[in-house]
Amino acid sequence: MTNPLFLLAGASMLAVSAPALAESASTAAALEQPEEAEMTEGQKLKALFAKSNEDNLKRNPISALFRGDQRYADQLGDFISDEYFAREKSAEETELAALLKIDRSKLNATDKIAYDVFKLNKEQALKGYTDEIMALSVVRPVNHFSGFHTFYPTFASGKGAAPFKTVKNYEDNLKRHAEFIILGDRSIERFREGMASGVVETKLTINNVIEQLATQIGLGLENSPFMAPTKQFPEDFSEADKTRLTAEYAEMTNKIFAGYQRMHDFLKDEYVAVAREGVGLSYMKGGDVMYKNLIENTTTLPLEADYIHELGLSEVARIKGEMDAIRQEVGYEGTLPEFFEYLRTDPKFHPKSRESLTERYYEMGKLVDAKISEQFKVLPKAPLEIRPYDKSIEKFQAGGSYQRGTPDGSRPGVFYFNAYDLPSRSTAGITTLYLHEGAPGHHFQISLAQENEDLPAFMRFGGNTAYVEGWALYSEKLGFPMQLFDDPYQRFGHLQDEMLRAMRLAVDTGLHSKGWGRDKAIQYMLDNSSMGKTDATAEVERYIAIPSQALAYKIGALTIQRLKKEAQDALGDNFDPREFHDQVLNTGALPMSVLESKIRNWIASQS
Repeated sequence: MTNPLFLLAGASMLAVSAPALAESASTAAALEQPEEAEMTEGQKLKALFAKSNEDNLKRNPISALFRGDQRYADQLGDFISDEYFAREKSAEETELAALLKIDRSKLNATDKIAYDVFKLNKEQALKGYTDEIMALSVVRPVNHFSGFHTFYPTFASGKGAAPFKTVKNYEDNLKRHAEFIILGDRSIERFREGMASGVVETKLTINNVIEQLATQIGLGLENSPFMAPTKQFPEDFSEADKTRLTAEYAEMTNKIFAGYQRMHDFLKDEYVAVAREGVGLSYMKGGDVMYKNLIENTTTLPLEADYIHELGLSEVARIKGEMDAIRQEVGYEGTLPEFFEYLRTDPKFHPKSRESLTERYYEMGKLVDAKISEQFKVLPKAPLEIRPYDKSIEKFQAGGSYQRGTPDGSRPGVFYFNAYDLPSRSTAGITTLYLHEGAPGHHFQISLAQENEDLPAFMRFGGNTAYVEGWALYSEKLGFPMQLFDDPYQRFGHLQDEMLRAMRLAVDTGLHSKGWGRDKAIQYMLDNSSMGKTDATAEVERYIAIPSQALAYKIGALTIQRLKKEAQDALGDNFDPREFHDQVLNTGALPMSVLESKIRNWIASQS
């Protein structure tokens, strides 16, 4: 189970927009169905989905805001109280029971897919609410990768999902600040519960959090992202409102800093001393049970850690062979490890400045735009913007990430790239990173789903890691038919990124089921790739912080690649990649078993 707040990190939206109003109207219409006795099974299903969606938005107001729905914009929400978890569990049980009363055999093909996804989602969620799993997860509310303190500053800065168009928008943000402070103090209480039960975070992750909090406090009032909205007031605000809001924002920001200081001091003075030395879940009380649950949750498949570990080792070996072939192609006479070191250290493979790196990504976007229609018949409405991470958070961020736009395309999706420590950044990976995080990776998958108003909300806006990240990793390979890998170094960059995902299978399972330490994991990544130590360290510390998440990429991608091969073999010359990609994307992020069934049914219908 993952705290919903953590899943929202990084997105931003505008003020109330047409899609938000349209969705509310659609939900209301679905709720105004005939009496149940007069409903078809399809109508019952849609009514259940609509009620589930509406109830969820009330319980999780921040989710509504991310969609542009401002009905609950003055609330952040309480994500870690006993009452919150009890409400969530009760909702899952009630909705699953209602679903099972609907006769699936009387549904059309699309509704059957929706039924199956909803059922699997509820069943998996309930596994996360068992007493055993709750005791292992709730008491570890924060680490350096998953935490309100990593999400909230951008969210509240005017560059995130929270809108800042009206005076009410600004006042709503102050009310959310108050709940944010409460959330931090409740997190300390949860940590104390873990100290009592013996279920604790690692010293490594907690020391990183301590540094993060110190960095944010150290920015001071003037440079804090929480004050940023007061530096960009809309022109129609009165001087009186500007003066009042600036003073109120300063007062509340100081209260946030005080909350940060409480968390910082508690972690530094009390918690880190009892935090565990072993970085993997295998060193945590109940860690084996937790890891098994997380693997199934992130891959949507009941896989064993040993199987995944061996799969990772075999994929690493295969990719190394292809890398060595490129080494020979470019005429490098040293060994493959020496070639890795050459790519790590030669200045020509590293960006000269933030500006030059940005320009390279702009150029890549134009190249993809010119080719993309060869692979897709439906393109997102939302445009895609390219930006570096804000300097205040870039050190602990991944190499790149994506934040969704609005369903009507009025706010763009954003591809973020990391410009921290430029000598550690490789220009050889530019093509692949853009294809993964931007187009046609996350931007296409997320945008096309949320723009499809025929889907129920949980399929438009929800998802699972195996599908979402599996699609993005699969998208990297579309650079070949789009002729983006003619440069052998960019092709090597593609293999480098594929190697990263293969190494993740070995490293994540090594850390959490085989007793690997941090240094061993970092060295494994350096030995098998041209990654710089900064990147390798950030990756390993990410796997330590969010176990199993990194497994989903390769598992999902291999599933989509296998289904594509099945379609190509069955359809021969009639195979159209645009139709295949439409089938994969047009029903949102599906669990792997549901995706397999859908694609095989489509293949049969085409044959």
